[in-house]
Amino acid sequence: MTMGRTKTHDYDTVVAGAGPAGIMAAIEASSRGTVLLVDASKLPRNKSCGGMLNEYAQSFLADYAEVPDRLVLDPSHVHFRYVDWDRNIKKPTELRFLNVDRCLFDDWLVSLLPDNVEVSGSTAVKDLTQDENGVRVELKNGGQPYQVSCRNLIGADGARSGVRRALGIKNVSTYVTLQDFCELKGDIEPFFDCIYMRGIGDSYAYSYVVPKGETAIVGSVYYPHTKRPSDKQNQTLSLLREQMPQLGDSVRREASVALYVRSASDVVPGVGRVLLAGEAGGFMSPTSGEGISYAMNTGVLAGQAVAGSDPADSVAAYRRISAHVGSNISRKLKWLPFMESRVGKYFAGFVPTPIVSKVTKGL
Repeated sequence: MTMGRTKTHDYDTVVAGAGPAGIMAAIEASSRGTVLLVDASKLPRNKSCGGMLNEYAQSFLADYAEVPDRLVLDPSHVHFRYVDWDRNIKKPTELRFLNVDRCLFDDWLVSLLPDNVEVSGSTAVKDLTQDENGVRVELKNGGQPYQVSCRNLIGADGARSGVRRALGIKNVSTYVTLQDFCELKGDIEPFFDCIYMRGIGDSYAYSYVVPKGETAIVGSVYYPHTKRPSDKQNQTLSLLREQMPQLGDSVRREASVALYVRSASDVVPGVGRVLLAGEAGGFMSPTSGEGISYAMNTGVLAGQAVAGSDPADSVAAYRRISAHVGSNISRKLKWLPFMESRVGKYFAGFVPTPIVSKVTKGL
């Protein structure tokens, strides 16, 4: 495996994005031949994320390797819990997550790649063209443009996918997400808390709190086009600290985006010889915002479609084998308007906890 500028310019497959979707796609596609895996960030990258692996993500990984103990934080597992902050309603669920350091996790995934996968960090897809013979990809590494050719391209480059944009497909709108790492001045309960507050404003979606060893992640999600999200995050932290004095000073704040999936048409498996996996393809839970298991699932499927199909038929094959993922998203979209409404959030407080736990499994 070669880090940095690649040595050749002709590959069986090029994969854009070295996150869970791209890495799983590269592993599977490598059974057909040479793979170039590029990522716009410097590697190892630091993805702003809660770092929670649900049971589905863990099951995908089980076929490849066991997650090393060095990636797992204290507490090692947390259960998902809904919290209506203003009414002091807490509903723990049976949904259980493995609590990992996301930066170390992504770096470990890269180590699973076979030798015929070359890796190039700080390399972005700037444009692409395709015809019946393959795909020509224009890349930019360290300010220097260059081109490579491949039989198939897999775009797994996230919510603001350059591959999707180069195909002429409109990107999905995005939430604004802010995440603070707060020093812990005492123990907090071992839960992945999803918190709803009413006093932040209509642009506020929800917050989450997760213990991470000596710190806790306090994240908040805001609807598209939110103004001054940093001010709203400060307000959120102030309200949380009133009842959670264990949350000390913020040692780091990260900003990122997450998909705002609102229509089945947001999900696009690909065009021609170019496949889209993970958030690039619109694959993410619209009801819970969980994306790692969707990324791994569609990354594996995209890689398998490339490895097992004629290059010209790989998108059609991927569309067939990933149809159940699109159906899953469409089903969740039917729940979404009620779940996001004030009425829905109010009545959720009266639903018995066992039912909340059961419904959560499907979200």
